[in-house]
Amino acid sequence: MNALHALHALRAPGTVVVSGVGLALPGADTPDALLRGAHAPGCAPGPFDTGARIGRRGHRYKDRATQLALCAALDALRDAALVPADSADGGELTVPGDTVGVVASSNLGNLDTACLTAAAIAEDSARSLSPMSLPNASSNVIASWVAIRHGLRGPNLMLCNGPTSGLDAVHWAATLVAAGRVRRALVVGVETHNAVVEDLLARPADDLLDGAAALVVEGAHWAEERGARAVAVLGPYERRAGLAGCVRALLPEGGEGPGVWFTPERYEEPGADVGVPVPPAVPRHDVTTAVGRASGALGVLQCAAAVGWLGTDAAGAGAGAGEALITSGDDTADAVAGLLLRGPGAPPSETSEVSEFSAISVVSANSANSAMECT
Repeated sequence: MNALHALHALRAPGTVVVSGVGLALPGADTPDALLRGAHAPGCAPGPFDTGARIGRRGHRYKDRATQLALCAALDALRDAALVPADSADGGELTVPGDTVGVVASSNLGNLDTACLTAAAIAEDSARSLSPMSLPNASSNVIASWVAIRHGLRGPNLMLCNGPTSGLDAVHWAATLVAAGRVRRALVVGVETHNAVVEDLLARPADDLLDGAAALVVEGAHWAEERGARAVAVLGPYERRAGLAGCVRALLPEGGEGPGVWFTPERYEEPGADVGVPVPPAVPRHDVTTAVGRASGALGVLQCAAAVGWLGTDAAGAGAGAGEALITSGDDTADAVAGLLLRGPGAPPSETSEVSEFSAISVVSANSANSAMECT
């Protein structure tokens, strides 16, 4: 595809692009590093140092998941040129705050706070709780603090939706943009491990994610207008009852398949009698083998790694020649979500970029300005 065709593709009505990626992960500070996902044997990186990125102010009265989310969010906003790159704390937005929404995903992020709060009330009473830490028991605290910290006054949503939650968050952010509710949205996926999470999942800490990923999804027109660089184009999204059905809905029958498949967490190929939903020749990639089981952050991490893949030679010759298939959830879950992510020069999808679920009117779950008054 030549440059003119790529430009026409990005200008297609309803096209939504990824214009920024941010990571807060041990040992991986870029999409390419996340894609490679390897470190020397016996040299596993230590926990991500949130203080080095957001400073002391970013830690006050916030739990670990919120701190990680703030780090990834700042990285993504900088990458998308929505805040100055040389500002220590992010600085002023380069666009009006009401043009930016927030969609966050985490299934376990504040579980420890909620459990410890309940235990304190059971042991004593509500009088023993700190009024400054109590807001952290709310499930929407992550999305709220991200919006408050950067003055993002668009719709503010928090998803806690099981294995598909991260991809669902990307989808709903794109839906907000395509529907004209905002020009761009910051998507954050975060999980952390602690004694409460380890006990609930019956898994050791080193098998669980302690990190966050963030994306800026933006209307292609608005990204072009402000001179932002698109690193990927969002293709179709599907949410189905099973993996095979989800993949079939995304991939054309008889086609060659995608350039890479970002598989569900710890996916194992079925036997020959069951059949494989994606052609065997398509390379598989499981980001959780490097960063740990990611739960609600998985889909956002997969998209970040896919951006890294789209920038490699493996994605094909020329801009936008590649297509990454991303799936979260498997046949043991209540649903499977899937998304196609394409290079910035890819042609618009022949099918709707927004699934049937997007017909639902999206109403802000809460106002970022009123969600937490104790700022």
